[in-house]
Amino acid sequence: MNKVSLGLAGVALAAGLVIGNAIAQRGPKLDAQDYVDIRQLIDGYSRVLENCANNGNDYANLYTSDGTFGVSQTWGSGAKIWFRGREQLARAGGGGPNGCRPPGPNPEYHIVANVFITPTPDGAKSTSTLLTIQNKTTEHGDPIHWEGGYEDTYAKSPDGWRFKSRVHVWNEVKWTDRPEDMPPRKLADE
Repeated sequence: MNKVSLGLAGVALAAGLVIGNAIAQRGPKLDAQDYVDIRQLIDGYSRVLENCANNGNDYANLYTSDGTFGVSQTWGSGAKIWFRGREQLARAGGGGPNGCRPPGPNPEYHIVANVFITPTPDGAKSTSTLLTIQNKTTEHGDPIHWEGGYEDTYAKSPDGWRFKSRVHVWNEVKWTDRPEDMPPRKLADE
């Protein structure tokens, strides 16, 4: 090999190292299909939750086997874990030993908006805004209510993307340690 060939090989190697290092510094990436699949998970959540599908088991299937659902008044900290693991998550999804809990007289429907998804070394995370619409027409129409948002972490399983954790963040609510200790809601006061 001549000196020119060695010089060009050295330049190519150095350029490859620089480019490789720049790509590595950008961190983890999600491809377009990952974003679509995570968004499908987020959008499917409301339908499954509101319909107590399969005695709450379809809700539990949205989570990893060790998944959690919690609540917090603060973004990024202070989560109180209300449900952990498949059995508790099925109960959170409306199921129970006697089948699905009966729907209330004026059901609420979840609308998840402003979703911002980012990759993490272990999967992905997102934040979003939660609105609810209540099926109770008043003189002002059906009430739409802001209810904070969600802070989610995701893991990719053999069955696709799943919630590793979902935290309902709503700074206007004084969350209790257990869901059964929460006082009844009074939407008129909110």
